[in-house]
Amino acid sequence: MPKTFSKLSSSTFFFHFTLLFFSATSSGSFSNILSPKKFGLKREKLTHLHFYFHDIVSSRNPTAIPVASAASTNKSHTGFGVVMMADDPLTAAPDPNSKLVGKAQGIYASAAQNEVGLLMVMNLAFMEGKYNGSSLSLLGRNTVFSRVREMPIVGGSGLFRFARGYAQANTHTVDLKTGNAVVEYNVYVFHY
Repeated sequence: MPKTFSKLSSSTFFFHFTLLFFSATSSGSFSNILSPKKFGLKREKLTHLHFYFHDIVSSRNPTAIPVASAASTNKSHTGFGVVMMADDPLTAAPDPNSKLVGKAQGIYASAAQNEVGLLMVMNLAFMEGKYNGSSLSLLGRNTVFSRVREMPIVGGSGLFRFARGYAQANTHTVDLKTGNAVVEYNVYVFHY
């Protein structure tokens, strides 16, 4: 190798090095830096959404059903291990017959052994007004017996593309016999 290298002139070496450097950095790249303006992104807005989440687990037409559990789930005082699939209505007021503004669709699971602490993985899919067809993605911890629970908003679609923020949940009513609940949500989200 030393003999071959010594035969190359410094200009030839520089040319080959430059060619190798540019070919390595310009081809095969899987990412590019883009201008936000190219996607129509302007100034960020902060939006506050207020609605009621209706989780119906005991009725002829439940909106949340168990899809998995562990053998020990029935012995657990927190329901540890149960996984629920939900398609819960979101309404403008606590009355279930009030205006439907969207659906909370996703999974919640009992993920705590010593308290009722849920892992929430939900899409808040809106179907009212200018947000019709847009959604927010919520992912977080919900300790249901805490007065106010805060969960992150980690993204969105439609008018909520590039969204980030948080949701505060506050139990409005709960029937401890049936497990049915109405939860007030205040969502604060930055988006373009």
